[in-house]
Amino acid sequence: MRWGMVIDLKKCYGCNACVLACKQEHFLLPGMFFNHVEMEETGKYPNVRKLMIPTLCNHCEEPLCAQVCPTGATYKREDGIVAVNEDLCTGCQYCVMACPYGQRNYVSTTKESYYEQGKSEREKMGEKIYPFKEGTVVKCTFCMEKIDEGLKRGLKPGVDREATPACVNTCYTKARIFGDLDDPESEVSKLIKKYNGKPLGSETKAGPSVYYID
Repeated sequence: MRWGMVIDLKKCYGCNACVLACKQEHFLLPGMFFNHVEMEETGKYPNVRKLMIPTLCNHCEEPLCAQVCPTGATYKREDGIVAVNEDLCTGCQYCVMACPYGQRNYVSTTKESYYEQGKSEREKMGEKIYPFKEGTVVKCTFCMEKIDEGLKRGLKPGVDREATPACVNTCYTKARIFGDLDDPESEVSKLIKKYNGKPLGSETKAGPSVYYID
């Protein structure tokens, strides 16, 4: 089993719902994002096309971030998800520099609030559910807590919403598809084969688990 994602660039028009859903799901701190949508223009006037490119942690087969981590804080699970053990993270940020996709966040402080009058009740709730630790690095986890809990309940990630990453659930154009890359019958595998899906930065030899079709 190797969890992965396919992003259909034809269907994404940059609404940023995935960015906000992720931020809300994980109670991300001010200025912190696990998802980004890059914009690129191709062609020449009057035949110009604007291309939206959603990006996130690619959960690589050979993660460069894990290779440079001196403490083993960054590790790859058996299901292919690359995660960070904050108790082992020293905040050296070697992984931040090694990631070819720029998808890591350094937690410099947890004291900031979105409001001048102080932290809201939602922010305080978030501190209990997803407590961030100052001086550590965090990133997208494919919502692994939802996947793990869903599998325990017999749910299928990529099919059942309660076991599927928040960014996939919120995309109403269905530009994001999640599933098992090792299963040739999964939707992600079929889409990659049918449309010759390719990852970003394949030259890194890291083996990204996020594929793009156009």
